[in-house]
Amino acid sequence: MKELILGGSRSGKSSLAEQRASESGLVVSYIATATAGDGEMAARIAQHQARRPADWNIVEEPLHLARALQQHAAPNHCLLADCLTLWLTNLLCANDDALFQRERAAFLETLPTLAGHIILVSNEVGMGIVPLGELSRRFSDEAGWLNQEVARICERVTLMVAGLPYPLKT
Repeated sequence: MKELILGGSRSGKSSLAEQRASESGLVVSYIATATAGDGEMAARIAQHQARRPADWNIVEEPLHLARALQQHAAPNHCLLADCLTLWLTNLLCANDDALFQRERAAFLETLPTLAGHIILVSNEVGMGIVPLGELSRRFSDEAGWLNQEVARICERVTLMVAGLPYPLKT
């Protein structure tokens, strides 16, 4: 089972993903893509860490998501990757288009082959205005295209709005 949970900031997407991982009854590995570039992000990361069960395996991987998924996916195992848009940000900010293209392609090629229960969290950023800056527009475009491709691969897709799950694909 592969599932994608989308939503805006503070929509409840991470909480739902963590709930589904806990309810799976499987061994859980949490793949964290965030990096603490400032105090506010460090506080967000700490908030996520505080609510995770102590018995979950934690893998921190800001760039090479496909490799981390391959290394930890297994039958009777649940992988929760939070979040695809932070991973995308890390790749775009690395300012290396070859790295971006390679890692994105590797992720999309790897995802359908993974064993176990895979839960992916991503921000839905395309429901607002078109951003002014070039990097912001590229991020918005790339996130939209990535979410579309991941949604095609996943068996279940849920949109979170105001803490409420809206099934898009079941």
